[in-house]
Amino acid sequence: MMQLIQIVSFLLMIKLSNTNEYCDSISGKCSENNENIYSKEYYVYLTTYLRKNADYQPSNDTCFESNIADDLRIFKNGITKEMLNNAYSKGVKYQIINHELYRSQECLFPTRCNGVEYFLIQLKSELPDFECVINFYDWPQISKHHGSPVPVFSFSKTKDYYDIMYPAWSFWDGGPAIKIYPKGLGRWDLHRKKLISVSKEIQWEEKKKVFFFRGSRTSSERDVIVQLSRKEKDLVNASYTKNQAWKSDKDTLGYPPAEEVALEDHCIYRYLFNFRGVTASFRFKYLFLCKSLVLHIGNEWNEFFYNHMKPWVHYIPLRTDDTENDYRKLMNFILKEDKVAQEIAFKGYKFIRNKLRMKDIRCYWRTLLTYYSKLLKFQPKLDETLKKIS
Repeated sequence: MMQLIQIVSFLLMIKLSNTNEYCDSISGKCSENNENIYSKEYYVYLTTYLRKNADYQPSNDTCFESNIADDLRIFKNGITKEMLNNAYSKGVKYQIINHELYRSQECLFPTRCNGVEYFLIQLKSELPDFECVINFYDWPQISKHHGSPVPVFSFSKTKDYYDIMYPAWSFWDGGPAIKIYPKGLGRWDLHRKKLISVSKEIQWEEKKKVFFFRGSRTSSERDVIVQLSRKEKDLVNASYTKNQAWKSDKDTLGYPPAEEVALEDHCIYRYLFNFRGVTASFRFKYLFLCKSLVLHIGNEWNEFFYNHMKPWVHYIPLRTDDTENDYRKLMNFILKEDKVAQEIAFKGYKFIRNKLRMKDIRCYWRTLLTYYSKLLKFQPKLDETLKKIS
């Protein structure tokens, strides 16, 4: 494979060094006898794709164990009762004692707690006694820049946090509530089934050759594609919708808010953008099941399965500081290399379909809590102030 990459790279350099003409797929304008301003980027994109796929070795992890090992490594010397005492203010306390589940009396986000408890109730008969603290806020809690490690479970984090990642509550309940999903974006099992069905009905060739995004303005990193959409309406369809903080058109970048689009309706588009929200984006895993190409912006925020998905293998990456011109260059490449785009789209679809089933979520919880419980340096005893969850 490396020899193939070298041959392709050599042929590309010859081709690109002997042409003075370049036609922009977006604008349709050609430049004769001028510098081929995109040739270098085209070469970099294609060789990066070839190299990343040649180097890629699928993980043998059955439950993303390597991610669990990474998160728990900082606690390899054990978790003391004092460490947990320092964690109680950061989230909701849970215990499993004699295969029964107990929780703090109050939960600020009931549907989020329900989303986690769905899995804990299923697994309680298989798990040893333990206690832990689960954070239900979007933001992680234990910064590496302030104090010592404290064992707090959070659904998402950056490399700057000690938090232990767990599968988000929204696999069952408590996801973002919007107009078309008033009870929240939960029930991964149902959405998954529907998206897989829709993706079988819409062939790649039938999908619109449009770069699509629809969502609220939770991060200004999304502005670049929305602004580009207003200039390239035939190629980019990206608009802001309302969120709970919306007060005026200023909050949707000077335009009236667009209507929300159901997940399955994303599947008619060939290229889908994913941006972080407040932290990691809940929509990320859903987009892949459209069997469309996912363009993922930024690599700062992670969920438990992200590190097993690789750029240029399962999705195409962009940086958070990329400019409108950077987007144009990448989109030109994607439009020219349709087979590359289709192959990456299918690999992303296959990963989520085969590796992120409900039984995989249960497996992750089981493995995580089993390994975590072995680190406790004390024998958990029932906290009588907790309520039994059944």
